[in-house]
Amino acid sequence: MKNIGNKLGQSLYKPDLFISDLHLCASRPHITAAFLSFLQTIAIQANALYILGDLFEYWAGDDDFEDHQLIVNAFRALADFGVKIYFMHGNRDFLISQQFCDAAKMTLLDDPILIDLQGVRTLLSHGDHLCTDDIDYQAFRLQVRDPQWQNNFLNQSLQSRKKQIETIRLQSEQEKSQKSMLIMDVNQQAVNQLLRKTQYPEILIHGHTHRPDQHQIQLDGHTITRWVLGDWYEQGSYLRRDETGFHAMKL
Repeated sequence: MKNIGNKLGQSLYKPDLFISDLHLCASRPHITAAFLSFLQTIAIQANALYILGDLFEYWAGDDDFEDHQLIVNAFRALADFGVKIYFMHGNRDFLISQQFCDAAKMTLLDDPILIDLQGVRTLLSHGDHLCTDDIDYQAFRLQVRDPQWQNNFLNQSLQSRKKQIETIRLQSEQEKSQKSMLIMDVNQQAVNQLLRKTQYPEILIHGHTHRPDQHQIQLDGHTITRWVLGDWYEQGSYLRRDETGFHAMKL
């Protein structure tokens, strides 16, 4: 795990913004439009934008680039304006490569990663690795994050990859309908283990669960705030960090 600390060059005068779980896709053009507006009106005023996974509904490979050129152009324009853009893989878009990030002028982050956010030790994660009660999902996650599996998958035709992804998505939706919400939420012991491993950061920010909230954790004499980011299925949301603290915001 890396600690990128002050290398991010945080500004005291511009906010840092955090988003996740946009699930951008052709079937929800209103969300894509809302996101582009967000980049042009809100994010453009920020010091940095952190995207903590699941920017896209799925990612079949960089050869599917054409469908996402509009988003790439918007990121490049934002970066050219001076806003730093950081991206972390989610469970839907873990195949996004360094090449794509370079094209979009985004910095690819490890998951999890500890940063110094204007003097506040802040731990960032997508969050799916913390949902340890969902044993079937964790087995699937382990499989698809294997480099050999990814290499074999990406060597198939784009049409074949998209067909497999659609099958997996349908199967996942059916399985989720039969699982309790508690199983699909983060496991507190897994959260505590991560917090101890990273020496008790002041803030933990993650997405994935689609349960936006603020939680106060008392652990080994430390108080840690866990912020859960919301999804963009119906309405855009983001977490803002400025000189007055953290604020959950909606578009």
